This record gives sequence, C-alpha cells and structure tokens, in this order.
Amino acid sequence: MIKVRVHDRWPPGHIRTPAYIRGKVGCVERNLGPFNNPEQNAYRLDPDQHDLVRVRFTMDELWGTDAEHPTDTIEVEVYSHWLEKV
Repeated sequence: MIKVRVHDRWPPGHIRTPAYIRGKVGCVERNLGPFNNPEQNAYRLDPDQHDLVRVRFTMDELWGTDAEHPTDTIEVEVYSHWLEKV
C-alpha cells in the first residue's frame, strides 16, 4: 500500500479536509478519480480537477494513547492536493 501524509495546513475559508486527519499518515485504499475542487466551488470559482483518494487511518495514528481500540481503522476521502507520499 502507498503511505501518504495529509498536509498540516490551516488556510482560511471553506476547507473540506477534516482537522483531525491533518498531519496524519495513512494508507491509500483506492483512488476514486477526478472531481471538481470543492474549496474553489464554494467561492464560485472555476474549479480545478483533483483526484479524490480514500485513505485508511488507524485509531492509534489519529488519537495516540487516547485511542480506545488502537488497531481499528477509519477511511476518509481526501483530495489529492492535500496528500504527500511518505
């Protein structure tokens, strides 16, 4: 599996990347293909196309020692411009 890190950015405005996954590392589960960038759509700009990627995170990665079940996982769909390979 391909490992990726979600960018730890905090830009103002309409952001669709959940705060709790920013800066975290997960594995690409699958690529869902290109979609309009919702961050640009929100401001009625001509949107760029970015791949939407489903990324799997462990609870341990997201919550550390506060994770009740550290090996459980969650999958989150994230636009590719928020991801970098690890």
